[in-house]
Amino acid sequence: MSVEAAPSRAGQQHGLAGVGVLVRLFLRRDRLRLPLWMAGFGLFVLYIGTAIPAIAPNRDELGSIAVLFTQPVGRMFTGPAYGMDYPSYERFFASGYAPYLFIMAALMSILLVVRHTRDEEQSGRSELIRANVVGRHTPLTAALVIAAISNVFAGVVVTAMSVVVGFAVHGSLIIGVGTALTGMLFGGCAAVTAQLSEFARTASGLAGVALVASFAMRALGDMVAVGGSGMSWSSPLGWPAQMAPYVLDRWSPLGLSAATTLVMVTLAFVLSRRRDFGASLLGVRPGPASAQAFLGSVWGLASRVQRSTFGGWTAGIVVLGVVDGAFMQALLDAGDDMPPAFREVLGTAELADGYISFLGLFITVLITAFTVSAVSVARNEEVRGRADLVLATPVSRTSWLGSHVVYILFAALVIAVGTGIGTGLSVVASTGNWAFFGDVVVAHLALLPAIWFMVGLWTIFMGWLPRLFSPVAWFFVAFTGFVAVFSDMLEVPEAASMLSPVEHLANVPEDEFSALPLVVLLGLTALALTTGFAGMKRREIATG
Repeated sequence: MSVEAAPSRAGQQHGLAGVGVLVRLFLRRDRLRLPLWMAGFGLFVLYIGTAIPAIAPNRDELGSIAVLFTQPVGRMFTGPAYGMDYPSYERFFASGYAPYLFIMAALMSILLVVRHTRDEEQSGRSELIRANVVGRHTPLTAALVIAAISNVFAGVVVTAMSVVVGFAVHGSLIIGVGTALTGMLFGGCAAVTAQLSEFARTASGLAGVALVASFAMRALGDMVAVGGSGMSWSSPLGWPAQMAPYVLDRWSPLGLSAATTLVMVTLAFVLSRRRDFGASLLGVRPGPASAQAFLGSVWGLASRVQRSTFGGWTAGIVVLGVVDGAFMQALLDAGDDMPPAFREVLGTAELADGYISFLGLFITVLITAFTVSAVSVARNEEVRGRADLVLATPVSRTSWLGSHVVYILFAALVIAVGTGIGTGLSVVASTGNWAFFGDVVVAHLALLPAIWFMVGLWTIFMGWLPRLFSPVAWFFVAFTGFVAVFSDMLEVPEAASMLSPVEHLANVPEDEFSALPLVVLLGLTALALTTGFAGMKRREIATG
């Protein structure tokens, strides 16, 4: 018996024992997520590559849109605007849209690495894995291997689809490699934050803060001048943008990405040796000895559980609204030079009214995405068993789910009002015209009943088909966004467009306000909520 045990002990002493097995396990668990991410990268490039020629069939029309990217506000939002003085379709793609491929890769890597490291420890699954012949560094190594595989595939997909739509091979390869290296850099950052924090959500949040800080440094640096500035070179998101694909085609900035990735990965392994399993390097601040009074109710608990999701989405949506509002004057300056297809996206009304209506419509889609994320928080409370503890007290299932739903409905209102005010002030600052302020605020509130109705739909799925909630809800958000932005330009059939609740409301100030659709949607929302709560009473509570 002792002879058989010896190899196991020897294997456990090897820091990387079992890496291959764990990599296969992680790939098995991500067999749906990773193909969806790859499809997202490919479809993004394919769509942008085919949509740009449709919007601007000739160079003159393309140049009229490129003006938006060369403005300081435009460079803040997109990148350093290399080649926009003589734009082509591939330069337009690289300047305006490739930076979002880099952000997508960063988000994918952050979520992936934290899920396979800190989240595994927090849930207790990693403890079961480590009871086998698994080395100390095996889980972290396997997570980084999966991140590397994912980012390599993402780079290949981006390169291949760029070539498919007709872009130059060399520049397309640079964008693909930049996407892969940027993703790995932030994967290494997530590996570090997973050692610092005891909780997966905090680890993801810290890595997200690093991503936001990188975006801010890149944005501020690019605002200074076309081609960027010294601050642009201080940002990990600025390095792939400085490759200037299809213009300068330089590889040297990627050396900074590769070196930083190596430093991050090395630091993650060093930090992992300095902590105990399940512990963190940053001390967890003890909570107060007694809970606040509002936590003694199911409503207070729901607000406490939801507050980080609400805060993160609110900050992001409001900032985006403010940035979009700052484009108003540049859009008005372009005026009649805008390509017809671009004007179709903004509607057939006056340019200012069309843009304000579009802002309200776009923010509505983002707030709808927030509601999906917030309902997912309630679903996670159930799956992880915490809802069971609440329901073991004199709290009904309807009260538990209702507390989250009411919070989400109110939060959507707060985000709409806050974004409307912030965007309105940004539009006023851009144009100097206070007459726009009221229209902007109303545009953000007019579509709120559609958001509430979709929360009602999410409640039905939570009550009757909880396992289908997440994929169906996110698909519906994507569909709603597609219809909102491209239905007119791509001539989407009216029958398909009408499946989006947003299409049934007046998109003011472009459309004249009508009360009847609003009343109907509110009635349907009440019916949907009632149906969802009825299902919640009947089904079993899921745990694990």
